[in-house]
Amino acid sequence: MKMTTTLTVLLFNRMVDVGGQRSERRKWIHCFESVTSIIFLVALSEYDQVLAECDNENRMEESKALFKTIITYPWFLNSSIILFLNKKDLLEEKIMYSHLISYFPEYRGPKQDVKAARDFILKLYQDQNPDKEKVIYSHFTCATDTENIRFVFAAVKDTILQLNLREFNLV
Repeated sequence: MKMTTTLTVLLFNRMVDVGGQRSERRKWIHCFESVTSIIFLVALSEYDQVLAECDNENRMEESKALFKTIITYPWFLNSSIILFLNKKDLLEEKIMYSHLISYFPEYRGPKQDVKAARDFILKLYQDQNPDKEKVIYSHFTCATDTENIRFVFAAVKDTILQLNLREFNLV
């Protein structure tokens, strides 16, 4: 009798990076239905920059509006939302000479305060969520810091796993 060993590998996750420019959005937004999670990436350092397509519109305001659109789309209502606030290293440098209040008059924190700036920007995005029962999992990141990214992706992977286990009543 011959013994047979079978190994079956099932990949159950896929990450898709989509274009963020206005002209690219209509190409992908309707292609995603029943996704487990949305990872939305914010560049913290873009609070004082304008769009390439429109030089009088603030990039972060546009990003914030897109975030709200995505998290309220019917296709994504059951998806977990993971918010990466990236380029924290650039924010730390830039906040020393480019003041947040110059671009966001509602900012009430002190100038040159990195933590206050980060907290304010995070709240800008959290406030876009109309469903206060829905948790937005947020992480401050620096894509060039491999240890930071390794930690964040492990946390994200665990979050997605826990959500899947809960969805199927396994925990």
